[in-house]
Order: sequence, then C-alpha cells, then structure tokens
Amino acid sequence: MTVTALEALSDNYIWLYQKEQELVVIDPGEAKPVLDYLANHKDEHLSAILLTHNHADHTGGVKEIVAEHPDTAVYGPEECRAYAENIVHDGETIGLLGQDWEIISVPGHTNGHIAYLVDDKVFCGDALFMAGCGRVFTGDYQAQYETVNKFSQLADDVKVYAAHEYSETNLRFANEVDPSNSAVEEALRKVRQQREKNEPTLPSTIEVEKEVNPFMRANDFDEFVQLRNKRDGFN
Repeated sequence: MTVTALEALSDNYIWLYQKEQELVVIDPGEAKPVLDYLANHKDEHLSAILLTHNHADHTGGVKEIVAEHPDTAVYGPEECRAYAENIVHDGETIGLLGQDWEIISVPGHTNGHIAYLVDDKVFCGDALFMAGCGRVFTGDYQAQYETVNKFSQLADDVKVYAAHEYSETNLRFANEVDPSNSAVEEALRKVRQQREKNEPTLPSTIEVEKEVNPFMRANDFDEFVQLRNKRDGFN
C-alpha cells in the first residue's frame, strides 16, 4: 500500500491510498488534482471516495470526480449525505481494496466528523493536525477534547494523515506555550526544512503527537479550552 499527497486549494491535502492498481481518495476538496492524476495514470482505477466531514474544502470536488468516474463509491458520515450514497457510523468497518477500514467518530470540528483507520494509518480530516486540532466550529469543546483523547489511545506507530499543511504554525504555537519542550524544537526544525523544499510535513504519528501536540498534552479540559482559545488568536 502507498499513500500519496495531492496538494489542493491553498493548504489542503487530498490523500490517495493505493493498493496495486486500485485507489481510494480521501477528502477531495477540489476535483482537478484528482482528475489530473487519473488522466496521467490511466492504468489505475478509482474505487472509492471517503469523506470525513461536510466542509467545502473536503467535499468540493466530489460531484465533478464522480461525473467523470461514475462507478466510484462515495462514503461519508450523515452530514455528507448530499455527496455520499454510503453513510457510515462510528464502530462500523467497511471493506475497500481488501483492507478493513474502521470508522471512528471524532466530533468537535463538526458534529458528525469521522476518521478512517486502516492498517497503521488514520485519515482524520480536520479533527487532528500535527501539533494541533481543528477549530471547534460546533462550540462543543467537550466533544473536541474527548476526540483528541480518543486519538491518544491509538497505537503509537499509527501514522496521522491530516488534511491541512498547518504543521509549522502549529509547532510555533506549541513552542510558545511549551518553550522547554525539546521535542517541539526538533520537530519545528525538521518541518521548516521540509517546507523549504516544498515537501509535505505529514504524516505525523501518534507517538510524535503525544510529544509535541499541546492539545494532546493538556492536563484537563479547562487547560484544553484555554489552549484552543489561544490558538485561535495565534498567527
């Protein structure tokens, strides 16, 4: 299995999960990167699109892609019903490319946000970033706090495929609120080198997040909320 990042919009990643000649696409916020890839790899077949939540920068390309590849199955949570004919729920498992994909409910950023766990990879949309987590548009900070804690229970070697290139800004914030954390300093140094080469900084891992992510390291709910509010005002 291989995973490829397609850059989209201003800072999104569309993830392509490939096994042999079959592909699964996660969160196509725009169609062109996916259609261009398929046009340049005519021996590969798009089996499915997976959606994590109903924001346009994650769903915007679905209808155009399906119009050109009508045999593509689309999966997503209830809030993505306008795009997905296959609605999935927490705790379910779907079979794609001979792999079991576990559905994990991760609300907070949106009410119905889900993540997909397959082998040692989690595709988490905007629920978790390297050294960060998504804005709490729902206002339900308790749900987001529980979501971050849920991610921390995954195995340390699980790779974290978030949907945005926010790593450098998140790590600068982490360095500000936890200045004595040498792991943050080292991660920030590495990320800056990667961005100078225009390389993706993802995936991270759960082990790394436990070391550098201030939201995963919060001691309690109140500290989590304080950090989230500080991060919302940080540039």
